[in-house]
Amino acid sequence: MSAKDYVEKDYYKVLGVPKDATTAEIKKTYRKLAREFHPDANKGDAKAEDRFKDISEAYDVLSDDKRRKEYDEARSLFGSGGFRSGGPGGGASFDFGDLFSGSANQGGGIGDVFGGLFNRGGRAAQPRRGADVETEVTLSFEEAVDGATVPLRMTSQAPCKVCSGTGAKAGTTPRVCPTCVGAGTVSRGQGAFALSEPCRDCRGRGMLVDDPCAVCHGSGRASSARTMQVRIPAGVQADQRIRLKGKGAQGERGGQPGDLYVTVHVDPHPVFGRKGDNLTVTVPVSFPEAALGGTIEVPTLAGPSVKLRLPAGSANGLTLRARGKGATRKDGTRGDLLVTVEVAVPKSVEGDALTALEQYREATASDDPRADLFRAAEGA
Repeated sequence: MSAKDYVEKDYYKVLGVPKDATTAEIKKTYRKLAREFHPDANKGDAKAEDRFKDISEAYDVLSDDKRRKEYDEARSLFGSGGFRSGGPGGGASFDFGDLFSGSANQGGGIGDVFGGLFNRGGRAAQPRRGADVETEVTLSFEEAVDGATVPLRMTSQAPCKVCSGTGAKAGTTPRVCPTCVGAGTVSRGQGAFALSEPCRDCRGRGMLVDDPCAVCHGSGRASSARTMQVRIPAGVQADQRIRLKGKGAQGERGGQPGDLYVTVHVDPHPVFGRKGDNLTVTVPVSFPEAALGGTIEVPTLAGPSVKLRLPAGSANGLTLRARGKGATRKDGTRGDLLVTVEVAVPKSVEGDALTALEQYREATASDDPRADLFRAAEGA
C-alpha cells in the first residue's frame, strides 16, 4: 500500500466509528462487520470480499495504538486528497502522490520521512524477544507441599560474546536485509488476517552478515550455561508446568527475554498422599478401637502429631478430617489432612486374646452380619 493510499483512506468511515472511538468499540464493530462480510458467508460475492478486505485493513491500523496515532497525525497533516490552491473551477494543484514520491533530484521526498509508517525505505532492525526455555525439576514431597527454592542449571542461546551479538567478524558490520527492510518479518495476506512470518533470507534477524563471526557462524547467538535460583511456589502439583516470566533466553537488540517453563516432578512419600490441597494418610486401628471408639494419634507431615476422636462402631474405610494440616494454598492457608481408618486384623491370636475372642464370638452368634445381604438377594 502506498503512502498516498494510506493517508487518503478514511478508516474510521470504513468501520463506521467516530474518530474518538475506544479500542473496545472499534473491536466490537469490526467483529460484527467481519462476520457479515466474511468470504465464507458470501460465496462468490466479489463486492463482499472487497468490503471485507477494506474492513480488515482499517482494523489492522486502528486497533494498534501506535499505528493509529501515526495515521491520525498523517491525516491531520496532509488531509485527504492532497493540497490544492485556487478557487472553484480552476486554480493550480499538484498530485498528492508527487509529495510522497519525490524526484531524482530531490531525493525520496516526504515518503522517506514516513518510511517506517508506510513500509517504505529502510528500517532499523527491530528488537527481538528471546526464546522460551524448557526445563524440569524433581522435588521431594515436602518441598512440593511447602514450596522450595532450587538451583536450576540451564543451557540456552545468548548473544555471542565474541561479536557482541552482531554475527559479523571483528571489524565488519551486518547490513540491513533488503527483503524485510530490517524488520525481520514479512507479511502474507492483507488486513487483520495478514500472517506475519520470519523473513527467510535473514531468518528473522533483519540483518545479513557477509563476513560471519567464526564462533557463532553469523547467527549472533551462542550456547550459554547458567545456574539460577528458582522459587517453586507452595502447593505445586506433580507434573505441573510453571511459567517464570522473563527467565528464559536473552533477547536481541534490546528485546525482552523469553520465559522459563519448569515442569515439576514430585517424589512420592512413604506415608502421605495428596488430593488437591488436602493430604491423605491411612491409619490402622485395632478391632476394639473400631468397635468401642476412642482417641487415636495421627502423624502430620510437618509439626507434631494430632489426636482425633474415633467414633464407636467405626467401619473400615471411615475418613476423619484434621483441619489445617494439609498442603499450603496460594493464599497461604492450608488444606486438611484426610485420615482413612483401616481396621487391622491380627495374623494370629493366642492365649488370653484367643479365649476372649472365642467368648465374644459365642456372645454374638445370633448377630449375623450377612443377614441383610441374603435378604436383599432373595428380594431382588
